[in-house]
Amino acid sequence: MKDFMVDKIRNMVLIGHGGCGKTTLAEALVFNMGEINRMGTIDDGTTQSDYHPDEIERKISISTSLLQGEWKEWKMNILDTPGYSDFIGDTKASLRVADLAVVVLNSIEGIEVGTEMAIEFADEYKIPLLFFANRLDNEHADFEKTLNSARDRYGNGVVAVQFPVNSGEGFNKIVDCLSMKLLTLESDGKVTSVEIPEEFKARAVETRDKLIEAAAESDDTLLESYFEAGTLTDEQLVQGLHKGIASGVIKPLLGGAAFRNLGIKTLLDFIGKYGPGPSDRPVPKGNKLKSQEELERTASTDQPMSGLVFKTISEAHVGELSLIRMYSGTIQSGNEVLNSTQQETEKIGQIYFLNGRNRKEIGQLKAGDIGALVKLKHTSTGDTLCDKRDPIVWKPIQFPDPVISVAISPKSRGDEEKISNGLHVLHDEDPSFTIVNDAELRQTIISGQGELHLKVIIKKLKERFGVEVDERRPKVPYRETITAKSDDKYRHKKQTGGAGQFAEVWMRIEPMDRGEGFAFENEVKGGSISGVFIPAIEKGIKHVLVEGPLAGYKVVDVKAIVYDGKEHPVDSKEIAFQTAGREVFKSCFLKARPILLEPIYNVEVKVPETCMGDVMGDLSSRRGKIMGMDTQGRFQIIKAQVPLADLDRYATTLRSITSGRGIYSRSFSHYEPVPRELEARIIEEAKAEKEREAEK
Repeated sequence: MKDFMVDKIRNMVLIGHGGCGKTTLAEALVFNMGEINRMGTIDDGTTQSDYHPDEIERKISISTSLLQGEWKEWKMNILDTPGYSDFIGDTKASLRVADLAVVVLNSIEGIEVGTEMAIEFADEYKIPLLFFANRLDNEHADFEKTLNSARDRYGNGVVAVQFPVNSGEGFNKIVDCLSMKLLTLESDGKVTSVEIPEEFKARAVETRDKLIEAAAESDDTLLESYFEAGTLTDEQLVQGLHKGIASGVIKPLLGGAAFRNLGIKTLLDFIGKYGPGPSDRPVPKGNKLKSQEELERTASTDQPMSGLVFKTISEAHVGELSLIRMYSGTIQSGNEVLNSTQQETEKIGQIYFLNGRNRKEIGQLKAGDIGALVKLKHTSTGDTLCDKRDPIVWKPIQFPDPVISVAISPKSRGDEEKISNGLHVLHDEDPSFTIVNDAELRQTIISGQGELHLKVIIKKLKERFGVEVDERRPKVPYRETITAKSDDKYRHKKQTGGAGQFAEVWMRIEPMDRGEGFAFENEVKGGSISGVFIPAIEKGIKHVLVEGPLAGYKVVDVKAIVYDGKEHPVDSKEIAFQTAGREVFKSCFLKARPILLEPIYNVEVKVPETCMGDVMGDLSSRRGKIMGMDTQGRFQIIKAQVPLADLDRYATTLRSITSGRGIYSRSFSHYEPVPRELEARIIEEAKAEKEREAEK
């Protein structure tokens, strides 16, 4: 591959709802660039992007794939991302390093919930958008409806660049409003142009006028020229569109049918000519090493080397590949560079360009480009690689919070370490799933973006690390507290021949406000308990706080006051007062009308309006409280508070209710009392489990 200047590189990410045709579009793009001789299909499992066995079997993208090629004078880097919400972490990581988001729309459905979620991430990174209305060859395709759907949601900056004249099963013609020609498209990529027929001229002129207005509004000088001349020259139009798209003010919409390879060359031409390159984007900011001081790096080979690893892929017979976006300078095979995130030195081995699983070795990677590095020892997804002499740390990728969890345990004794090591390797590759060894619940809990996400992780554990796990529902971290004051005393007396043990503690306890935790006070007067034994009493109480008297859950929001007691001049010891403190606290606790508290989560569900009734009914069946509703385009946002105990596998249920068109997020809100009718069952289950564990 020839050497490209920074301004000739185009880094695009394909985003959109699952099933809208991103992978097929990626296949068509690399086919037209001459990287493959024939287009593969998802049904046959022969596409460049979806080459992992899981992807071929399920016929969906599970992981981002990097595809690369040359188109005329431009180097095109394409990141084909998953549309399925279980793998949205990959989409967000890819958006972090792209210069343009190509939003693929199903021209039957228009904007869908997965589209909106991906665009929200693009907006977070201020990535310019280009819409591509796919499947214009479908009998129900509606270009105008798709355009209006995008415009209604994302404003008048959404402007059509072209429009089809025969959408539906026979689709093969579009009017291009930049060249003002009627284009006939053929599946082999051939495009022929003729003058626009009279019947389409008025619409073409109107569409072009909107393009000219949008271009003029992107720049004050162009706007002045537009007011003076009433139009823009072709050169000014190119300048205005390029600037408007790069700034995000203009969101162009083009169309085609990726499966039949129609409209792909015009899309490549448009991205090359009008799309933003690395140097058109705002200069990225990072931080000085071990400092909050900001640093900048322009997209130039004259700057110190720096790049961000945005994805890690494990390939059989190759090892780990680290996908890196170079922000500045040049990285070469044999270089020693600094991983400034981990503060470790890395030796650079082979560097590759990728087309899915196919690799092409290159000796170096320059500013603005994307490539793959092999077998880095200390580097994970989200790490910065940079020049040791002039380090920088790029801001890390913020992955979405998990929405589903499962507790796992080894099927075979002795596999704990293998599982731990395997999970940490997989987390380094995919930080959108998390691992927690919960000491309180005594469970290893993995959490991710959906049930399929976790299934894929568990399958990788088996295939790559040779360990199998049992899955079970995670325990709920209930809390125990009291609702009344109580008072009691406890005498600990133990005589076993020789020195004995003696301690007597008088205690009262009282409830505290929610969230205040635990307080201990000493009101002993007259030296009935020596000051040296008071810390032992508190220590005894704290043993109970970890595993409460009611059902074995953590105790919160209780104040314990020691106000009297007795000691023995010979037999009183710290261990005796620790025991007495523990037992009197238990006794007081059970007399103070104890209750269980359960965690309540804020839940935000985004669904099409047609599904709203079913979703609200399901939330109510989960003891959810509807807190409010908002409208966002064609979608409804339902805000609710739901007990964590009733959110298990909710992502799967929501997908079923909405036919895959609903998404949700959740975050911890607060604790509140468990209803009495449920509390007794939870306590019984906790006691039964404790007995089972004691029998093991």
